[in-house]
Amino acid sequence: MNPDKKSFDSYTLVLGVLGAIAIVILVVAIKMSGDRRDEYSGDAEAYRAAVEERIRPLGDVYRPGQELALPTVETAVEPEPVATLMTGPQVYNGACIACHGNGVGGAPIVGDVEEWAPRIAQGTDTLHDHAINGFTGSAGVMIAKGGRIDLSDGEIAAAVDYMVDESL
Repeated sequence: MNPDKKSFDSYTLVLGVLGAIAIVILVVAIKMSGDRRDEYSGDAEAYRAAVEERIRPLGDVYRPGQELALPTVETAVEPEPVATLMTGPQVYNGACIACHGNGVGGAPIVGDVEEWAPRIAQGTDTLHDHAINGFTGSAGVMIAKGGRIDLSDGEIAAAVDYMVDESL
């Protein structure tokens, strides 16, 4: 077989494949443009509005001496945030569990009746005071509010009550 013939056949095959691909692309493009033809036409109001929106200027230019017309902006009055107290379980899970979940620093583990019994015997007022103001005892240290000074005294008391209830 002649090398020129072989090259010519390969060249013809490549041109044929490329031609077929071009025809497929042309058919798809015609089909897609036909689907959109009813959506916008040169006379349709929607088409004109879409074109106007695309070509509108991004800003205005004012020359010296021209009056600047600023848009008026109404400011909404923001309501004051309502302070909501967290419940005892929420405070426990958010702050207290770090120490009272595993006994860090001598903290009594919630649910351990033996560890909590002598503390509960002191009374809830004493437990609340120790949790709010902090306490250093022979068994360990209670940091004031567990280090969460953002919590209110009521939230701390609710967390203490929750831990006591869980440890009875």
